[in-house]
Amino acid sequence: MNEQDDRSRFEAVYRQTYEQILGYAVRRCSSPEDAADIVAETYVIAWRRIAELPHGEAGKLWLYGVARRVLANHRRGERRRLTRHTELTDELEHLYAAHSHQSEQDGANGVDEALDLLADSDRELLALALWEGLDPGEIAHVLDCSRNAARIRLHRARRRFAKALEKTRSSARFAARPLIEKESR
Repeated sequence: MNEQDDRSRFEAVYRQTYEQILGYAVRRCSSPEDAADIVAETYVIAWRRIAELPHGEAGKLWLYGVARRVLANHRRGERRRLTRHTELTDELEHLYAAHSHQSEQDGANGVDEALDLLADSDRELLALALWEGLDPGEIAHVLDCSRNAARIRLHRARRRFAKALEKTRSSARFAARPLIEKESR
């Protein structure tokens, strides 16, 4: 087959199967965006492997199999991201405890809120250091800056995180004060 035949065949398969593959993904994903990503990746694979795509009904079944594997990869990635988020939260809590005399009873309160207060660049620096386990030299390579610049940026990001965490905890304690006063009466 030549490229024009491959293109025509792919377009025909796409038109015939798109709604079914989309429905498959929508019913299995937690968001429409994730489903769209699954479908897009499925058809990218189909295009790359057009020579392997069976004709007729077998082609549709082949696409379902591809979509199933893409979805499984997506779910594994989501689990990894969730695990990394938990690890980062734990590491940041440990980092904060090392820089503060905050009582242990506060636990992980405010970590997510503190992260949300940070700039994307600070969150990325902390993630590179804590999630990926990179040292300042490796971070410098990723960010295309000097080792010293990466070290300074990381130090500043950690300091901003500690301040943001203190701010979220202070506001949580302030919000909880009326409840504590009511209980003591």
